[in-house]
Amino acid sequence: MPDDVVVEAQVGESILSVAERAGLLIPTGCLMGSCHACEVEIEGVGEICSCITAVPPGHAELTVHLYSDPFW
Repeated sequence: MPDDVVVEAQVGESILSVAERAGLLIPTGCLMGSCHACEVEIEGVGEICSCITAVPPGHAELTVHLYSDPFW
């Protein structure tokens, strides 16, 4: 996975959309958060489904850790 990719995002924009705009691939399945294929970890927050989680207000910077799963 690439390190130190920085991209600006708007509050309310999905984490998946931000990653796609940055040129990063997050595997997806159902796009409704049920299958957890798009699960990532937001540092200090925990694991979330990137397709249904938006950039929260009040965070100047978020660190997102992507997983690499060869089966998705």
